[in-house]
Amino acid sequence: TTAKGVRAAQHMAIAASRIVRVECPVSELILGLKCGSSDTTSGLASNPAVGVAVERLVAEGGTAILGEVTEVIGAEHLLAKQCRDEGVARDLLKLVERMESRVKAMGVDMRGGQPTPGNIKGGLTTIEEKSLGAIAKIGATVLQAVYEYAQAPKVKGLVFMDSPGREPELLTGMAAAGANLIVFTTGRGAPQGFPFVPVVKVTGNELTWNRLQDHMDLSVHGVMEGEESLKQAGARLYEKLLETASGVETKAEVSGYVQAMDIYVTGPVI
Repeated sequence: TTAKGVRAAQHMAIAASRIVRVECPVSELILGLKCGSSDTTSGLASNPAVGVAVERLVAEGGTAILGEVTEVIGAEHLLAKQCRDEGVARDLLKLVERMESRVKAMGVDMRGGQPTPGNIKGGLTTIEEKSLGAIAKIGATVLQAVYEYAQAPKVKGLVFMDSPGREPELLTGMAAAGANLIVFTTGRGAPQGFPFVPVVKVTGNELTWNRLQDHMDLSVHGVMEGEESLKQAGARLYEKLLETASGVETKAEVSGYVQAMDIYVTGPVI
């Protein structure tokens, strides 16, 4: 199996080496959305700034993929209101119900509970609080469709993909679905990138920016200080995304922190 996988990768690498860079419109961008190692600044600054950028990208014909089912629990009723129609809303709520059923089967109820230890250290108190901040990454954009893990979008605009919150599985699913750029907000400083899709790291925490400038690509901490509006921060981020899509390397690519990837499975591997 390993040998077959290596040969398949070789053929794909050879095919990729023949690709010549050409000019493309913004409408060809498929942007994956991720937040991790979140803190209070994530829901107040970096995630809403991403929401501004997503609104602009979708308005110009691009596509954005929102994931992390565990990070909409408690806010799914609000996200459902942004769905294109009742059918899409039902599909979204089914994903939440399916995820919760798996968790309850392990004897755990996520609602009203605490988020991850890292989120707690960042000042977040409940999974609902985390979710309210997480869905800010889409702004007021309408959700057009819901897909299974790693399924490529068949429509333009904002879509939702079934996926966990853990970075390697989420980023791998986004890449498999066709994302050619990923924006990753982090409050406390999650540094990882991805092997073959650029990951732009954004923080709203000034302390994180000062300590981890070799990992962070953009800071919007001015929003927290009242020195910059969310609209201004979102505009700067949008330009950064276009710059990265045009070939400028991310901090993760420069440092080589791009090795983590994994595949999300919901049952036993046979």
